[in-house]
Amino acid sequence: MEGITGDHLVRAAALLGAAISMGFGAIGAGLGEGYTGGKAVEAVGKRPDEAGVITRTMIIGQAITETTSIYALVVALILIFVV
Repeated sequence: MEGITGDHLVRAAALLGAAISMGFGAIGAGLGEGYTGGKAVEAVGKRPDEAGVITRTMIIGQAITETTSIYALVVALILIFVV
């Protein structure tokens, strides 16, 4: 039986880091997009005549929020395939 070497520990830590990165990245983006969508619905309810501007601003905000999870995915892929 071989035993655990330093390479095994580094690989395990990299995979754990990838999982944590994607977990926090997905949770953060989900909460941010949900909050943005909820506030946009409130704003449209108060000012229905401005629905187009509010929707456009909401979509831009959600796209920016989604970049957080994309960065987390890039970090996770680097940890999985490079380390």
